[in-house]
Order: sequence, then C-alpha cells, then structure tokens
Amino acid sequence: MSVPFDLPRTLSPSKVTSFRDCALAFRFNTIEHLPEEPKVWTVKGTLVHRVLEHLFWYHGQGERTPDAAAIELDRAWDALQSDPEYLALDLSPAEADDLRTEAAALISNYFALEDPNDITPIGIELLIEARLGGLRLRGIIDRLDLTPDGELVVIDYKTGRAPSPAFEQSKLIGVHIYALLCQEVLGRKPVQVKLLHLKEPTVITAEPSDQALRGQRVKTLAVWSAIERACAHEDFRPRTSPLCNYCRFRDFCPAYGGDPDQAALVLGADVGADLGAGVGASPGLEVGAEVGADLGGAA
Repeated sequence: MSVPFDLPRTLSPSKVTSFRDCALAFRFNTIEHLPEEPKVWTVKGTLVHRVLEHLFWYHGQGERTPDAAAIELDRAWDALQSDPEYLALDLSPAEADDLRTEAAALISNYFALEDPNDITPIGIELLIEARLGGLRLRGIIDRLDLTPDGELVVIDYKTGRAPSPAFEQSKLIGVHIYALLCQEVLGRKPVQVKLLHLKEPTVITAEPSDQALRGQRVKTLAVWSAIERACAHEDFRPRTSPLCNYCRFRDFCPAYGGDPDQAALVLGADVGADLGAGVGASPGLEVGAEVGADLGGAA
C-alpha cells in the first residue's frame, strides 16, 4: 500500500514558483529530493552571486569598485576549484576559461546598472522566515537596501536572460514573495522590488502595493493548500511546456510515456530531507537585531 508523501517543512519563493510551473517536477525536486545534474549556468550564477555578496560584505562605501570586484572574483574562483558541483561539470581548461570570462562580463555589467557606493545595504544574503497559517515561508534575499528616506528595497540578481515584457510580471512573483516576507517579519513593505538582470544588462522594477501583497499572501497560501492535497493524494500532475526539453526528469513524466514512481529507483532519493536545511549557496544572515536596529535608526 502506498504511503502519502510528507509535506515539505518549509517553502521558499522559488519552490512556490516551481510548483506553479510543474507540480510533478516539484515532487521530484522538493518532496523526493532527486539529484539534479549540475549545470554550467547554475554554477556561474552561484559564482557571480558570491562575488557581489563579498563586494558588499568586505568593501565599504567608496571602495566598491570594479577592481575590488575583480579581487573578489579571483577569491571566489579559487574557492570554486574544490566545489563538488563545479568538479562534477568536468570542464576542459577552455570551458573553464569561458565560464570565468562570462562571469567577469556579468560582474562588469553590474556596474552599468548601479553604483554600489551609493547603496546602503542592511542585509546581504538575508535569511528571512515567517509563518503564514500552517506554512513556514522562508527565503534568502540577495540584498535588502535602505534608501536615504528610510525605505526598504529588495534586490534580486539574475544571471540568465531577461524575460520579454509580456512575461515580466510572472518573473516578479518571487521578489513579491520576498516583499511579503519583509512585511510579515519587519512590519514594513518595501517600496520597490528590483530584478537586476546582468546579462543584458537591464533592471525590472515593481512597487508592491498593500493590495498586491494581500493578493500574494492569498496566492501563496493557495499554493500551499494545493501542495497539501497533492501530498495527501499522491497527485502531482505534470504541466508541459518548452522547458520539458531541458528537464532532468522527462523520461519519468507520464506526459512523455514515463512512470514517475521509477524516478526514485533510477536516480536515488532522500525522501523526508529538510527543505529548509540548505536554502541558497551561502549560510545567509538571519534577520534579527542588526536589521531591526538599522530600521529603528532610520525611522
């Protein structure tokens, strides 16, 4: 007799989006914890995020220059050489050089989007968590800024291609959830949420209203309810799209003649692992007294 799937212990903005995109892929990734093959673009994204994180961690205002970023890239690149995900790519020297060159270009593009010396961050890789009913919603904000007027701005770095205007709003779902987390935990909504797309480079900006955050709260809880039902009834239905061509689990998808129950047997599984144990590439700075003190000083 089959046993209903255990609910994930926490949910992140990316997992909310994942379930909406394809419930079956969500099952494989988040419920069964089936391993994903490492990808060059994910390793590159992690590398670029680490460089920008350290640019703000270790360099004060007036010192956040392209030269400082180049130093941090050197350090991050050296650390990457022993990273298991990077090693699993088994890149040739030429491929490794291409990865580093592309990362350097993305970091250079960052400086075309903003002057980091004008930024007052109060959170870098900021771990933030809130209870919404029976849901533990948590995530890591790339950067939380404080404006000269004492307002909050959520920043999310993106190293992939920017969406077309028709799909911009759908790509803002994640940062709107971060805005909701800020409101739940800090008692204040950000005045802006920004996606900094480093490839083009371009910035996508939204200004979340109270009504929008109330709507996001309802939508997030609706996704959680759908996950509860899917786990209880073992009913994770696939949603086909062009992304299926790149999906690790396509061979096990019933939309393509596969058997989902074979995925764990073939790929291996760690059912019941804690989703919240490893959110993001860095340990994150948990929201607490430091952020509260900064906000209090700006009030």
